Amino acid sequence: MKIAIIGGGPAGLYLALLLKKAEPGHSIVVHERNRPDDTFGFGVVFSDETLNQFLAEDPATHALIADRFAHWHEIDVVHGNETIRSGGHGFCGLARVTLLEILQQRCRELGVDLRFQDEALDFERLRRENDLLVGADGINSAMREHWKQHFKPSLDWRRNKFVWLGTSLPLDTFTFIFRANEHGLFQVHAYRFEDGRSTFIVETSEATWLRAGLDKADEAATVAYCAKLFAPDLKGHPLLTNKSLWRTFPTVRCEKWVYENTVLIGDAVHTAHFSIGSGTKLAMEDAIALSRAISAPGSDVKAKLAAFETERHEQTEILQHAAQVSLEWFEQTDRYRDFAPVQLALSLLSRSKRVTYENLRLRDPGFIAGIDRWFADQAFRQLGEAAPAKAPPPMFTPFKLRDMRLENRVVVSPMCQYSAKDGIPNDWTLVHLGSRAIGGAGLIITEMTDIAPNARITPGCAGLWSDAHAAAWKRIVDFVHDNSKAKIAVQLAHAGAKGATCRPWEAGSDQPLPANQAWPIEAASALPYLANSATPHEMTRADMDRVRGDFVQAAKLAKLAGFDMIELHLAHGYLLSGFISPLTNTRRDEYGGSLENRMRFPLEVFDAIRAVWPTEKPISARISAVDWVPGEGLEIEDAIQIARMLKQHGCDLVDVSAGQTSRRAKPRYGRMFQTPFADAIRQEAGIATIAVGAITSADQVNTIIASGRADLCALARPHLADPYFTLHAAADYDFRGIHWPVQYHAGRDQLYALKAREREEAAAQRADALEKQRLRRDSDI
Repeated sequence: MKIAIIGGGPAGLYLALLLKKAEPGHSIVVHERNRPDDTFGFGVVFSDETLNQFLAEDPATHALIADRFAHWHEIDVVHGNETIRSGGHGFCGLARVTLLEILQQRCRELGVDLRFQDEALDFERLRRENDLLVGADGINSAMREHWKQHFKPSLDWRRNKFVWLGTSLPLDTFTFIFRANEHGLFQVHAYRFEDGRSTFIVETSEATWLRAGLDKADEAATVAYCAKLFAPDLKGHPLLTNKSLWRTFPTVRCEKWVYENTVLIGDAVHTAHFSIGSGTKLAMEDAIALSRAISAPGSDVKAKLAAFETERHEQTEILQHAAQVSLEWFEQTDRYRDFAPVQLALSLLSRSKRVTYENLRLRDPGFIAGIDRWFADQAFRQLGEAAPAKAPPPMFTPFKLRDMRLENRVVVSPMCQYSAKDGIPNDWTLVHLGSRAIGGAGLIITEMTDIAPNARITPGCAGLWSDAHAAAWKRIVDFVHDNSKAKIAVQLAHAGAKGATCRPWEAGSDQPLPANQAWPIEAASALPYLANSATPHEMTRADMDRVRGDFVQAAKLAKLAGFDMIELHLAHGYLLSGFISPLTNTRRDEYGGSLENRMRFPLEVFDAIRAVWPTEKPISARISAVDWVPGEGLEIEDAIQIARMLKQHGCDLVDVSAGQTSRRAKPRYGRMFQTPFADAIRQEAGIATIAVGAITSADQVNTIIASGRADLCALARPHLADPYFTLHAAADYDFRGIHWPVQYHAGRDQLYALKAREREEAAAQRADALEKQRLRRDSDI
């Protein structure tokens, strides 16, 4: 096969040598516009896992890399005068120029034709003359630009500024440094890549960069500024430069990777932010995957390229998403500058969701023990109580809102059951909520509970508009209080434009009731939710007064029922949410237009409820932080303003959800996908938050709570599958300070014994694996 590769970086060189090794008969030419030793930056980073891939693909290359790399197991986070260390990470650094030399050497040994200072811009000719043309020419790919109508690239230029420096400081860890001065906060990503040399990337926000005058700085001025700022960290060592100009990072994505017999790999087709050190890893893994695809049986190059794209695109999307979350964390570090160093370290380490509390506990038990101790001390001190001698996992620390004390941070999220008759909760509601209360959760929130018959979503929705409703709810509240330590809140709501619909299992979600069964619906504006939904009546001032009165009456009934908290539903496209979102509020009066106007009626309702609700009891508000309709709907900046308004009106807690306000929404789902919104609101608005959305494990709860992303975690579907989620988690962690009903003590004792045995077996397996790893390492030495 005749192959041309554009770009002599790690991706192009590694692909060339792998293809040539697999089939010596291939004719492979690498065209590189630079000289052999030209390179940007200083070092590259590989994980132990990536090195194992190199070993499997080409042991000779792996041996050359292993002979030259600098290896470390720890990550240091430096914040002020304190350094927090976390172990068990397993990475290596290597000079980028050394990596290029190694790959060039292997290519020459195998007979690859390397042509440097060769622009090779006639892509059409190269495509015709070769069986395969590969674009590995980096972020500024000329080949991608040439066929951009086919590859359909998008470049997202990020907000932060960074400069790639080096230093002679010999670091023993991957080191993150945070330093602030009169201009703002700066952070460093640093690691050793060879003896006496370390990469030292300085990053900051554009606003701080401008205040510091670095937009006018040349290399010398940049070095002088950074050397002064980071003098305590450099310990007398100089900073080094290599084309060290301030840059903005572009996230590159391509809709298509393949055109005819051409394909893009590496930074030409995708980038991953340097904060997770995976750009070169991604590029070389592309080379591995493409080499395997081309070397597979068969002669149809286009089919092989299609198979490569399908497989690799999905894998890359996962890592690019992690990199995106990571870079967004570093764009927002001002939020965390007042964090204690130990919590900042955990927030940083868990930023991309690939590393979690439990993962860190396996890597470095001492680090997590320190997290547990610090978090427990903080939690109990805020309550004016003495922390226990043995610190519990963060999810099992108490939390207080006004006079309501929660035993732990687990919340049973509101889950509509559509099983009430005339809005009155029944035995199903009792068993559903009661079983989750005795299952150990700290807080139970009822399903959406509507304030009037015409405020329901479906005929099966629960309500609270009469003494009969209050009495039925009191039966449930009393059961929860008498048989558990859980607190219980009622979520009050009005369905608005989403009212008068069928139960989901009858006709599908949000489908309207037949006309002879439906009731008139009302909303901020006369906009139907679905194309086939009934059009709501646009509310008048008299309608607003009536609805506000219904909310007040429901709050008074909630007090009679004995609820510990009210949650006001301002999310998901229901009536009050309909006022807030510009997608559903097109009014031209004082209740439409600006965010302040759109919040006017929801805040009137909140104030009216607060006025009749006992001052010692808290009120929460559930909001949709974003509408998932970019450029038209609510964004996180709006949600922060909404939370600030709610706080000013006496709101104690924001339950942070997202979307479900418009059928045009394009949500970005994933693990804990709404948690960043709770994090932003908690830090920026200074109010307690509940994180919700695809939180499925105790590990995730501990990660979110301990890293300061939210104060509470709400789980819905996991509680449907396991009402005793929290009790089971306590047994997993051998936490004994959780309430079990006395009737269940025999089961409790058996469960703890079984879990203890499982932990012993897992520890023995880990010890055996570590010993085998040590023997292999000693053998290699």
